[in-house]
Amino acid sequence: MLTTFDATSREVCTIRRIRTNTPLQALDLLNDPVFFEAAQALAARIVKEGGADPRARAGYGFRVCAARRPSAGDLDDLVSLYESEKVRIAREGAAAKLLEGVAAPPSSDAERNELAAWTMVANVLLNLDETQTKE
Repeated sequence: MLTTFDATSREVCTIRRIRTNTPLQALDLLNDPVFFEAAQALAARIVKEGGADPRARAGYGFRVCAARRPSAGDLDDLVSLYESEKVRIAREGAAAKLLEGVAAPPSSDAERNELAAWTMVANVLLNLDETQTKE
């Protein structure tokens, strides 16, 4: 993974690391199990601390990841993603698969679908260039 993110070898010291952003890094962030577990944890935090409605939760998740308030367009995109994922998960019954490994998954189907949809939103938030490089 360090090679994918252009990190130096641990055998030598470097004064400054060059920032990069490549498609391979994005694929790693989207598909690596560790990053997906981080998305699951972020989703649980969004549901617990983000408020009651999807816009408040999306705004909270964005602020946690990007360290700034989201624009109206950012919020619209995140809420749209959440709603489409919630419909897809309910239709396909994919919530249980998305929540495998979660310490205490919700008991009801509605809560499970909700957390699974926020997991997908959190996965996108963690993959934002702005989240990774803070630029």
